[in-house]
Amino acid sequence: MEVFYAGLFGVAAILAAVLEYGNRAGRNAPGNSTREFTIFRNNYLLVYSLMMAGDWLQGPYVYALYQYYGFERGDIGKLFIAGFGSSMVFGTIVGSLADKHGRKRAALTYCICYGVGCFTKHFNNFWVLAAGRVLCGIATSLLFSAFESWLVAEHFKRGYAADWLGNTFSQAVFLGNGLMAIMSGLVAHTLVETVAWGPVAPFDAAAVVLAVGGVIIATSWSENYGDASGDSSAVEGFKKAGALIWREPKIALLGAMQSLFEGSMYTFVFLWTPALSPQGERIPHGMIFACFMVSSMVGSAVAGKLLANNSKFKVERYMQLVFGLSACCLFVPVLYHQTSTKDVAPGAEEAGGITFDGKVQLVAFCLFEVLVGIFWPSMMTMRSAYVPEEMRSTIINFFRIPLNLFVCVVLYNVSAIGLGLTFSMSAMLMVAATVSCWHFYQLTVVVPLLKAQRQRQRQPPLAAHPSPQQPTLAAHRQSVAAVGLAQAVPAAAAAVELQQRALAAAADGSVAVVVRSPRGSGEKGSHTPRRQGGPGTRLAFS
Repeated sequence: MEVFYAGLFGVAAILAAVLEYGNRAGRNAPGNSTREFTIFRNNYLLVYSLMMAGDWLQGPYVYALYQYYGFERGDIGKLFIAGFGSSMVFGTIVGSLADKHGRKRAALTYCICYGVGCFTKHFNNFWVLAAGRVLCGIATSLLFSAFESWLVAEHFKRGYAADWLGNTFSQAVFLGNGLMAIMSGLVAHTLVETVAWGPVAPFDAAAVVLAVGGVIIATSWSENYGDASGDSSAVEGFKKAGALIWREPKIALLGAMQSLFEGSMYTFVFLWTPALSPQGERIPHGMIFACFMVSSMVGSAVAGKLLANNSKFKVERYMQLVFGLSACCLFVPVLYHQTSTKDVAPGAEEAGGITFDGKVQLVAFCLFEVLVGIFWPSMMTMRSAYVPEEMRSTIINFFRIPLNLFVCVVLYNVSAIGLGLTFSMSAMLMVAATVSCWHFYQLTVVVPLLKAQRQRQRQPPLAAHPSPQQPTLAAHRQSVAAVGLAQAVPAAAAAVELQQRALAAAADGSVAVVVRSPRGSGEKGSHTPRRQGGPGTRLAFS
């Protein structure tokens, strides 16, 4: 069975390496980027990777630590609900303050909250651990709003091209959500199993990583704000953000897509283990987690290629396919868990390895992780384009309220609902996200194109309304005729006067005059006298 996991991991790793290698040729110098931009981008990628490493180091051992302390499943569920509920309530408030009081301060607050939350893991006390979960919930809201808001504001403040943002986002997801996740899992496993420092060791390592990242932020980042005006309170900021979401369908649809997708994604995080081992089959959680993360790296590399050719691959368009395929992937477990209501069946400790049904689901889950890898940088790019700068953090945290509420409800009722029904709801949420993305594409791409086309059709032809700088051909001919007439009249008058003098001289008999008509004309007279030599001079007019 291990060959199956190794093969799955190997295929995904090769794909990720090939795609990322192809991206790096253009990623080192996107367009005509400058050395300053490269330094700026690498600084953000380093900080973001450290922040994500601090998060990933804790992830695999949160549940295990609570079990180690002897808590029942019900109490563990309450602790998880405390984290998501805190992110929904307190995290939304604290995250929105980043727009008013500074995104750099919010990033440092993330480091402090998560660091203190890690410290609480040393205490085998429910209420201390619950307080730690509250702090970690606040930190999670800051992680997914403050850092992105700081990057977007600083990027444009320094005058960098908007097209370069997608490049930074895709690489941040590749490193932070992919590579750091795998490395953090290996480090955490080494600390717990190899070094045998106990299940608290990964949390101590996370605190150290967060402290290093905090020092880099404090010494190298400049502060930027959204709405820095001092005449509005936090409540007023919430009202403005809510009114804007209500008034702007584009922003509302963007929030719907984020909430629907992430709600399904976080539900999947809690359900993939019982889905792959419904009878308690022995599965290598670490290897499967690595397969998921390297699949996410494949998706972020694909997103890097798509975002680099945004004129050809509109993010608003291809995300419809991403949401639709995600619905298909999450529907696969429904076929195998239509009657399952328990996460682990009796006799789990005696069960064998993963079944064929489990393999099919695992492949579907890896494909879903590829789509997750595409989702993150693509959603970040769309938010940078459509969410107003002055309320960016506030609106992003507003988007997280429905998804946190949905996850809390699922966690509270997962045993009663059952795997099949839960995955069915997640798939339907993805269908709703697909419909929302279609409407979003119509509003942001199709409708503006149709308006521009109608405006061009209403415009009359250019020749019907000549501008002063572009005269018509008739006006040009009239101008030329007027100039020629003005030049011809004085010349004709001079010729007539000269002819009269010549006729007067001929009357004296001293000059012979010959008057010729112009060649090819029936008119008499001449305009140019020519003197011909010899005695008895004559003046000839031709």
